[in-house]
Amino acid sequence: MKTRKEKDFISLFDPETGRYLRTGIIKNGIDTGVDPFMASFPELLDIGIMGHCSHGQSGLCIKAGIECYQDGLHQSKPNMHLRDFENIVRQCRQQTYQFALGGCGDPDQHEHFQEILEICRQEGIVPNFTTSGFGITEEEARLCSKYCGAVAVSWYRSEYSRRAIQILAKAEVKTNIHYVLNKFTVHEAVERLRSHDFPEGINAIVFLLHKPVGLGKSENVITDDHEEFWSLLQLAASDQTAYKIGFDSCTVPALVNLRSDNRSDKRGKIAEDSLDTCEGARWSAYISADMKMMPCSFDNQEMRWAVDLRNYTIEEAWNSREFEDFREHFKTACPGCEKRTACMGGCPVRPEIVLCKGKYRCG
Repeated sequence: MKTRKEKDFISLFDPETGRYLRTGIIKNGIDTGVDPFMASFPELLDIGIMGHCSHGQSGLCIKAGIECYQDGLHQSKPNMHLRDFENIVRQCRQQTYQFALGGCGDPDQHEHFQEILEICRQEGIVPNFTTSGFGITEEEARLCSKYCGAVAVSWYRSEYSRRAIQILAKAEVKTNIHYVLNKFTVHEAVERLRSHDFPEGINAIVFLLHKPVGLGKSENVITDDHEEFWSLLQLAASDQTAYKIGFDSCTVPALVNLRSDNRSDKRGKIAEDSLDTCEGARWSAYISADMKMMPCSFDNQEMRWAVDLRNYTIEEAWNSREFEDFREHFKTACPGCEKRTACMGGCPVRPEIVLCKGKYRCG
């Protein structure tokens, strides 16, 4: 168990199970139950080790109904250099619990994939990553079993995705499905949950909101009047599905509304303590392949809050004016809303994805 003692709270992480615990703010030795706002250094870093996608020109994601937020069709940047990755790891030693490896392409196709995993574990950091599964091999699955906490396979509705899940599960890798929800994929998600039609061997299904970033189209964004989306949330909270289910933090405003919406008489067992709103610049950050650090990977196109790590350290970026500007949204959004501590106004990058009818809604 790894423990970090901050000024007014304590966090704990078990690198073997992935279990994470954070106390409330501690005053006079007593846990007040009030959530701390941020860590003094990112506990999780999303590292974009991929600068381009080997499947980008073939439009693999588009064919699968996924609109790549990294714009893989048009990116041709180099992958992250190993020396840059080593520099990041050195700065994160004894401070960061986990790396989520990603970027513009499948991390398992990085030319130094094995070395990257080894370096993480040598420094006590647990690596995880998301892949389309298109090129994953049994040898790579063995490496994942040895070094990774978990691997997510993007739901590309294809034989190669199913094959990747089988290969990873056979190697006893904790394997999740990442399922992007847009206006046209919600129905399939509901039907597959009801009929238990996701592949065997998975640990959980994690639903991610579609964002209008990169190749993501604005017209595919789920809106508040999308009734089948709310039905999906209700189903996920009920006892009618055999799967463990998670949602990205972008969905938290909707989950908060689900708890009080009169549509939610069958809202089931959504535990309030399980909801944690956007972690960007509070608990996590993203670093691109060319060493730009920003609060969230969905700022990878405009880079409104980016800090160049060739000129600054991770700690300096974390305490920068850009990151503080991002945090200001969470501190000031929706001041009159009784639910503001649960969602803090939702996404600062793309406010149009915030699923809330509240009169205090910002953006």
